[in-house]
Amino acid sequence: MRFAGSAPDRLVVAPIDLRIADPHIAGEIYSGRFALAGKLVDTEGASPFQMEPADPVFARSLHGFGWLRHMRAADHDLAFANARALVDDWITVEGRRLSGLPHAPEVVATRLISWFSHSPIVLRGADHGFYRRFLKSIALQIRYLRHIAGAMPADATRFKARIALAMASLCLPAGSGAVRSAARHLDAEFDQQILPDGGHVSRNPMVLLDLLTDLLPLRQTYINLGQKPPRHMAAGMDRMFAALRFFRHANGELALFNGASAVSADRLLAVLRYDETSGAPFREMPHLNFQRLAVSDVVVLADTGAPPVSVASASAHAGCLSFELSSGGNRFIVNAGAAVHASPDYGALARLTAAHSTVSLNDSSSLRISQSGYLGPVVIGGVRRVLVEPLDESGKHLGFSATHDGYLGPLRLLHRRKMRLLVSGHEIQGRDQLLKSDHSPADAGDKTVAVARFHIHPTIAVAQSDDGAIHLTAADGETWAFLARDVTPEIEDDVHFADLAGARASKLISLSFVAGERSQVDWKLLRIALPRASE
Repeated sequence: MRFAGSAPDRLVVAPIDLRIADPHIAGEIYSGRFALAGKLVDTEGASPFQMEPADPVFARSLHGFGWLRHMRAADHDLAFANARALVDDWITVEGRRLSGLPHAPEVVATRLISWFSHSPIVLRGADHGFYRRFLKSIALQIRYLRHIAGAMPADATRFKARIALAMASLCLPAGSGAVRSAARHLDAEFDQQILPDGGHVSRNPMVLLDLLTDLLPLRQTYINLGQKPPRHMAAGMDRMFAALRFFRHANGELALFNGASAVSADRLLAVLRYDETSGAPFREMPHLNFQRLAVSDVVVLADTGAPPVSVASASAHAGCLSFELSSGGNRFIVNAGAAVHASPDYGALARLTAAHSTVSLNDSSSLRISQSGYLGPVVIGGVRRVLVEPLDESGKHLGFSATHDGYLGPLRLLHRRKMRLLVSGHEIQGRDQLLKSDHSPADAGDKTVAVARFHIHPTIAVAQSDDGAIHLTAADGETWAFLARDVTPEIEDDVHFADLAGARASKLISLSFVAGERSQVDWKLLRIALPRASE
């Protein structure tokens, strides 16, 4: 009763949905088979909303109704009637509870956006009774989301909630005051969550893609209705596009930092086609603190920043000073990345320093993650400061030197990484050093064991020659050789979490050394074979 009130009498407009749709999935849903979040559930004719969910991730996807886009893509009356029946079923089962997972803020925001976007097919052929139930449920959810939004932490979920509420102010009959109020709240999210260089405070590149997927239809809806968009929307989205381009590899895929995972090329291009910004990606993200070394078709992306604070760190990974390397159409060195569908089995492992192409000490991570159910999995210790210096020498190489303090407390050591990409684009030079707090080399008696790991993308073949060099060969023949000075690199088994088909077996290169015996290791990557010309 707390959120009871009048219901609108109509919908004014239906925003577009940029997510990729597959009409064949609509047929599966009609047959009672829901393939969502990496799980397949056969309802065998029962209501999917009355069944015990396969897991929370599946349930969030089910109750978010993003799958309505597949029904729309089917483009026939049977799919539309099935969509309407499922929406009506949800309203009957869950519509008045306002509790539990179906009414978690992110799920409510996702459901509202989906219902607005696909209302034409849900309402096609509907009788008056369903039309009223549908609008009444929407109104109830809007009042509920508006009520809780102010108390939500400043993260991507709240940003999405504000997008949903701004969309609601346009899709339903509303006075100009309501439209302006929703726009002001959305402006506040741009101010608080989008940094001056366009990065999101979470430092996760995928958050930019997710937000832009919903912001683009919202912006177009403002334009179509002749309404004035939020003041900071245009500039904020332009910055986000620039940041998204910064994180793209030479082959167009997104880098795997801080919770980012595999993204289908279609999904990424569906957003980037609206990118009206121009110019080459930045050399550095000065507020987000990432580096980009690029020469021709060779790209090195490196994380040189401390984790975000508070709730924004809930998905932060302990990958400080990790890097990824791509060349042409191939990714060679990567981080393990996050699973496409959130997994309790893989989530914690993916956040470890060992899952990143950087150095870990004594098999520990450079960040400490809270295990408290009250705080959530936020960062509570570790890296606090990263010192970065450019190593660019005009005409010779691009590079940086970065030092982090993530191990200073427990082990009294700093990790410094220096990297250079020669202007030829055929050689990358690296050095990893372990230093005391005064930046002098580690003491001779220090027994700290360091392991520098270089995770290899699962599509790359890995082989070691008699001289110790490790050859990384792509399917098109392009080959890079990994060499180290005075330390023999080893090939180890690995797991690559960020794959559309699920976690995959892969390989990694490791360099192990003891701080007191060797305070630094030098390594390099040499391109020794270019891609074969396409036939």
